[in-house]
Amino acid sequence: MDAALFYLLGALALGSSIVVIAQPNPIRSALALIVTLCCLAGIFGLLGSPFIAALQVIVYAGAIMVLFLFVLMLLNVEPERGPGRSRQLTFAAVALAVALSAQLGSVLVRGDRGAGVEGFRAPSVDMARVLFSESFLYAFEAVAVLILAALVGAVVLAKRELP
Repeated sequence: MDAALFYLLGALALGSSIVVIAQPNPIRSALALIVTLCCLAGIFGLLGSPFIAALQVIVYAGAIMVLFLFVLMLLNVEPERGPGRSRQLTFAAVALAVALSAQLGSVLVRGDRGAGVEGFRAPSVDMARVLFSESFLYAFEAVAVLILAALVGAVVLAKRELP
């Protein structure tokens, strides 16, 4: 049952990540990224790491994506239309998709699944104490200042000059 759910979440994450890249509308792309991040949280939960799964949902799918959507809406980004997409970018995307599919196919054919769901060793519970101790306090404060600076930059970019 765990293996089937693992592969289902993996396929859903792969599909939604393709939508993130292929979608010309940035809002829909960001929503597909939220689906991808939630699928990854489910995979982490299946692998026996509930702390990382909760961080994935709370930090990435929650806070960072809300900030990202806020900036997108603040900047009023229009989707790219017409022949503006270059052929080289499309060719590179197709080539990378073929390479990824070939690699995935070779792994499934060989049966080499690495550690798999059963063999994954979850990080220790003490990781939370280490992350939120005084040794990493300045790193968290620096990230908060960086996000605040990005928000101020988005407001400055969105400000329109009146004639």
